[in-house]
Amino acid sequence: MNVIADIALEAPGLTRALSDQARALTFADLPEKIRAVARQCVLDYLACALAGASEPLTNMLLAEMGEQGGREEAVVVGHAARLPAASAALVNGAAGHALDFDDVNLAMPGHPSVAILPALLALAETRGASGAEVIAAFVAGYELQCRIGTTISPGHYDVLGFHSTATVGSFGAAAACAHLLRLDAEASATALGIAGTQAAGLKSMFGTMCKPLHAGKAAYHGLLAAKLAARGFTSRTDVLECAQGFARTHSPDFNPERAFDDAPGGYYIRNNLFKYHASCYLTHAPIETARALRRRHGVTPDQIARVALQIDEACDRVCNIPAPRTGLEAKFSLRLTTAMALAGVDTGGLAAFSEATAADPTLIALRDKVALDFQPGIGTTRATLTLELTDGTRLSARHDAGVPAADVADQGRRLAEKFSALAEPVLGRARSADLLGEVDRLDTVRDVRGLLALCAP
Repeated sequence: MNVIADIALEAPGLTRALSDQARALTFADLPEKIRAVARQCVLDYLACALAGASEPLTNMLLAEMGEQGGREEAVVVGHAARLPAASAALVNGAAGHALDFDDVNLAMPGHPSVAILPALLALAETRGASGAEVIAAFVAGYELQCRIGTTISPGHYDVLGFHSTATVGSFGAAAACAHLLRLDAEASATALGIAGTQAAGLKSMFGTMCKPLHAGKAAYHGLLAAKLAARGFTSRTDVLECAQGFARTHSPDFNPERAFDDAPGGYYIRNNLFKYHASCYLTHAPIETARALRRRHGVTPDQIARVALQIDEACDRVCNIPAPRTGLEAKFSLRLTTAMALAGVDTGGLAAFSEATAADPTLIALRDKVALDFQPGIGTTRATLTLELTDGTRLSARHDAGVPAADVADQGRRLAEKFSALAEPVLGRARSADLLGEVDRLDTVRDVRGLLALCAP
């Protein structure tokens, strides 16, 4: 895809160029495979939000937003309550990220869908938008946030410690909502300015309730930005590239030219990575290596003398909680998640990440055998795991978790299974099946309000 070919590429026009690109994208532009991945993103987000609806952090936010009151405009996923659209976006965004089971894109780098969809779906519900309108707006916001992410990487996330889901995600949500509102060129760029001055979120908060809050705030900021821009609220329309703007204050290696690189496969969304382990994505390659060694060689914990995990040095600043105490902290522990996989714990099961797991003596003993070898330039989604057994045998495996599925249809089947596992305990089998069917035919849904009504038990 190169829909920005006719747009000026110099840095002074970066915000406007990306905004215009997002505005220009239409549903008709999208190949079926891209529409399919977009539907899969919606399904996976709803699954994660439904499963996260009962988490304490979600209930706290719902209670707070409920006390603040306002018009009952939008559904709160997994609850009977309804809230003003922005409040619903905040709660639903946090719920969708509460279990850290939602999708990833390395171009941001971060969690793309959970920043955009809570805002976009809440807005779509207030307007009775069609499924096709939602898909087009979603892809527009998705592509924009990935392009922004490339211009400020790797320093924004790896060096300065910003959580891109919160920061870059605010821009994606704003662009998607501006697209749905059909804002003109000036207002759309203004919406990005309003979003950019609100964007915030720190990696130092990983393992706490603030990380899911980041996703909710990104959705909230983006929706608020688009709606304020529609009212004529003012902001700079060059927020990304201006002096003391977003890029120059949030990245040590800003490179605006990266924004105009061709996306791998034509669209960044084609490289969306879905999670099948309920933990930080940078733990997934180690988990897969451990599972492979256990499966191939029948290794049991009592046979393991030492474990060596070689992984990129950037992971040290993301998911290296050495001795987690809670289920949330466990999701950000390379050593514990590796031990869980070696012990045969189902890391795709939500119940696996709990205080009991973190305190399990067998897992702690195995966790403490894991030595981490952080190396530069490996790539954050790659890992090599070497086991030394008590009889002196050495076993090794490698895995790269950064490769998107080649078969989109097969990916859809896996995500349908994940959806059912997460949604049925909340909605019941029949209602879950109805919601799955509605998302599957999202392209032809005339009014998404019926679909969203199914998200309440």
